[in-house]
Amino acid sequence: MVRLSDIFDIRYGNQFDFSKMTLSDRPDAVNFISRGSTDCGLVGRVRPHDYEEPFSAGLITVTLGGSYLLASFVQQQPFYTGQNVKVLAPKGEMSLAERLYYCAAIQHNRFRYHSHSREANSTFDVITVPGRDEIPAWARDGSVRLVPAENKGESLECLNVADWLPFRYGDLFDIRKGKRLTKEDMVEGPYPFIGATDANNGITAHVANDEFLHEGNKITVSYNGSIAEAFYQPVPFVASDDVNVLYPRFPLNKHIAIFLCTLIHREKYRFNYGRKWHAEKMRESVIRLPARNGKPDWDYMERFVKGLAYSANL
Repeated sequence: MVRLSDIFDIRYGNQFDFSKMTLSDRPDAVNFISRGSTDCGLVGRVRPHDYEEPFSAGLITVTLGGSYLLASFVQQQPFYTGQNVKVLAPKGEMSLAERLYYCAAIQHNRFRYHSHSREANSTFDVITVPGRDEIPAWARDGSVRLVPAENKGESLECLNVADWLPFRYGDLFDIRKGKRLTKEDMVEGPYPFIGATDANNGITAHVANDEFLHEGNKITVSYNGSIAEAFYQPVPFVASDDVNVLYPRFPLNKHIAIFLCTLIHREKYRFNYGRKWHAEKMRESVIRLPARNGKPDWDYMERFVKGLAYSANL
């Protein structure tokens, strides 16, 4: 076993404030990596900074704070970072498989830390991981087996968002706030308990408390904590009082839900600790969607998701 600093050059990222960056969809836009644990930490694409070059593709980013400590990703495009993110550059040639292996090795140290009390800033560089001569053969040889990407859906290559129309959340959903359930009152059982987290589909426990049970085929959105984390819930569940439960006023399925959750998550930058997405505010908020004859084109959204690579694995 060796220290991380023996294998990587480690430095803090840019520590930019995403809310002060300018969003951009131009070809020269740069990925912005936050402390999230999904989408490789990507929260949006921004206009290039006037004085600072982005980090190069292929480097590893690791979150040192937030709700999912040590979330580690190999960045496939140039990027900037928010605060409390470290960037790791291998000391010497390293295959993608090796980099992915070390991402997993870093994340296995999460149990050592806790958000807001014992974060990883001061001791991260000396975390011990297997040396390069100790890692498995598949990582050394670069023989990573990818999940098959076949699907039977219609392939839609691009989204013409300029033609999308705005719709009120309150017109699309009956939005209900979850109920408070303390750990002392929880009874272990079969139902997922959805909290204000950005990991594991929002599930933080499994409970038997069915007095606040929601039927499946709903979308949950956290309005506190990890705000705007949106997940599709296919089975009955219980939601905390930090979560809004979206009851659809239209025929919902998992493909449409995945499309909507992606768009909802992109609203994250609008909110923070002092500006939460309460149910009342969410009802009046607007989401732009593909439309036909002035109504949301649910069929288009379903076909789009079915046409994506790996959609057969949903």
